[in-house]
Amino acid sequence: MNKLDRMGADFARVLGEMRGKLGANAVAVALPVGAAETYAGEIDLISMKQRRYLDAEGKAFEDGPVDAALAEAAQAAHEALLEALAEADDAFMEAYLEEPEQPVGAIRAAIRRCVVAQTLVPVFCGSSLRNKGVQALLDGIVDFLPSPDERKAPVGTNVRTEAETEIEQSPSAPLSALVFKIATDPYVGRLFFVRVYGGTLRKGQNVYNPRTRQRERVMKLLRVKSDEEEELEALGAGDIGAVVGLKGATTGDTLCAENKPVALMGITAPEPVMFMAIEPKSTAEKDKLAEALAELAAEDPTCQVRTDAETGQKILCGMGELHLEILVDRLRREFHVTANTGKPMVSYCETVTKAARQTYTFDREIAGKRHFATLTVEVSPLGRGEGRQTAVSKSAQKRLPRPEVCAIIMDALLDAIATGVLARFPMTDVRAEVVDCALLDEETATDVAFRSAAVMGFREAALAAGPEFLEPIMSLDIVTPPEYVGDIMGDINGRRGQVRDMEMKGDLQDVRASVPLAELFGYATAIRSLSRGRAGYTMEPGAFAVAPKAVKEELLNR
Repeated sequence: MNKLDRMGADFARVLGEMRGKLGANAVAVALPVGAAETYAGEIDLISMKQRRYLDAEGKAFEDGPVDAALAEAAQAAHEALLEALAEADDAFMEAYLEEPEQPVGAIRAAIRRCVVAQTLVPVFCGSSLRNKGVQALLDGIVDFLPSPDERKAPVGTNVRTEAETEIEQSPSAPLSALVFKIATDPYVGRLFFVRVYGGTLRKGQNVYNPRTRQRERVMKLLRVKSDEEEELEALGAGDIGAVVGLKGATTGDTLCAENKPVALMGITAPEPVMFMAIEPKSTAEKDKLAEALAELAAEDPTCQVRTDAETGQKILCGMGELHLEILVDRLRREFHVTANTGKPMVSYCETVTKAARQTYTFDREIAGKRHFATLTVEVSPLGRGEGRQTAVSKSAQKRLPRPEVCAIIMDALLDAIATGVLARFPMTDVRAEVVDCALLDEETATDVAFRSAAVMGFREAALAAGPEFLEPIMSLDIVTPPEYVGDIMGDINGRRGQVRDMEMKGDLQDVRASVPLAELFGYATAIRSLSRGRAGYTMEPGAFAVAPKAVKEELLNR
């Protein structure tokens, strides 16, 4: 539990929320000394010693007996820990019934057994910004978390059969490793952090990436400890390290043996909800900016870089205003690139609200050759968050002149969905299906004709299907002193937001609301002004909702 030095921090309340909202059997193994501005350290409920920090940075500390004023609360928390262990672990229960006060080693062993069995969650506390509580947490990771041998075998997907397969966690098994992070080192280049689940990853080895279906060569293997790098010859099952030399890998990719290709569960990143134009301050920095943006996009799955087809501008996409600010700041600090940026813009989407069907005939003569195809396209809405679907009905497939035309039509429909029909925003939660087709003869039934008929047929069907804009809605969680609740709720209503619920948390009021992202530009400044700097907030993407008529007209008139 972090940030216990912040205003409104309440260890007991959050511990209760872990149990109530997350359904976890959360048990404190440490107790904070003080809270908010008075936070000074923590009590280890296993050894019953109090840690006192001797400097503001938390680098120097000493362990000693518990203060007399805290002894009663610490003893009650210690007994609650022992009782929770007795309920979760039969071996500990037998020993606890014979002797209620158990030695430190037995308590640690019982916690480890419960963590491995996933019957108990030990909770530490501290303030990472000031290095307080971090040491105890690291010791807890070593003492309590399981080794790979103590967990169930991880499951991957056989690339050839698409069947689930268990990964053998042995150094002699076929290789399976997951790329979970990418970072750029100014001296070594791009580092691909991997976790080896099975087999052995060796320096100079050729590995297979099932997503790209390409071989990659491992040039170097490193063990990274903070800013120190140690070169290795191999990484075995259960090891974490960094690979140098990969070309086409990205976050969430699997590295495996080519003769036994397997795909581990990847990392799904949400779609960006905000974007802004970015350009170099001088022509000389154009290539440098492009390389830096490519590095940022490779490191961060939620960062995307694209080029606007109409204006030729580079567009930087991210998860919010702060995210874009951090990306631009990283360009300056880490890559030494200065850039001009436009105003952040909301990444709207388009969708349809009803089903519609249209028939389009493409009949053109290009370069002396006639291209002819007639397609009937049906467009229908999907549920929120279901994305995009394309299909060609079986009856239409029977009339196609060649089997590969089906794939061409599907690609054309995806391209049409990606460009939208109202204001060129990508469409989502929409299904497009070709339900019928007609042609004159095989000579005029060209790929160009089918592709064009699919795109134009989709556009006409989508325009007839009640197209609307979707705007991203953010989940806003505000913690404020009660005297500012009225002003904050009035501000939320003025931003087209809706308050979902409110709850008192100690002396503070927690307000949870849903607010359109377009109305939250500069909200950090606004909430400081409303609460005289005493309120704080967090926000995260919630869902997409149909934009109101006024917003739709504004977007159409841009």
